[in-house]
Amino acid sequence: MRLVARTNPVTRLAAAIVVTTPLLLTLDWSASTVILAFELALLFAAGMKLGFLLRSTWPLLIAAPLAGVGMLLYGAPSGREYASFWLAHITSGSIGLAVAVSLRALAIGIPSIVLFRGVDATELADGLAQRVRLPADFVLGTLAAQRLVGLLISDWRQMSLARRARGLGDAWALKRFAGMSFALLVLAIRRGTKLATAMEARGFGGGGARTWARPSVFGARDAWLVAIAAVVAATGLGLDLAFGTVHWVWA
Repeated sequence: MRLVARTNPVTRLAAAIVVTTPLLLTLDWSASTVILAFELALLFAAGMKLGFLLRSTWPLLIAAPLAGVGMLLYGAPSGREYASFWLAHITSGSIGLAVAVSLRALAIGIPSIVLFRGVDATELADGLAQRVRLPADFVLGTLAAQRLVGLLISDWRQMSLARRARGLGDAWALKRFAGMSFALLVLAIRRGTKLATAMEARGFGGGGARTWARPSVFGARDAWLVAIAAVVAATGLGLDLAFGTVHWVWA
């Protein structure tokens, strides 16, 4: 994974978009299986350990089968029916959709989580503004907001501890949650106003040409990463079309 870690964050974003685009356009198990198999093979070849994969994606490993269960019970019934109760119908068609949805979620989620694990938000913002040419004010404002998320979590914890110290405890949990949420909203607005004033005083949002402390550059590793993602996506979709098993989401 050190090879991937040395690539530009914008390249990782582009690779994730390229490899998941066929999965967003199709809904069948064959393309998802092929792409997922390629993804896992490439990630393990790049040095990823099984333990790292499980620690990074365990919420997805739980959510993907749950999404499949919903499709299994309430998907469009077609083919042979195996069981039914009330609104739920388990048929051969719903079983295929359930498998496809689960594999699709894994094939989309695993590369996204692994590729973006450990990405520095500042480097990503530099790349989006310098290379993708997104508006600098929008990118820097989003980066500043992202930096404040950790403060909001800390503020929530401190308010909770302060309420416990005053003896309020956990009584009336819903009322306590509503009161703390409103207080956190007021605090976030005040902090955001101060941050906006400070950024404006330092020249952010002034217009004109902007300079960057750290230039965002692309290298050979970035080109290889996007090329590999394109090959994986094209292989999965190509095999799907060749065997006639493609199922477009709008069909």
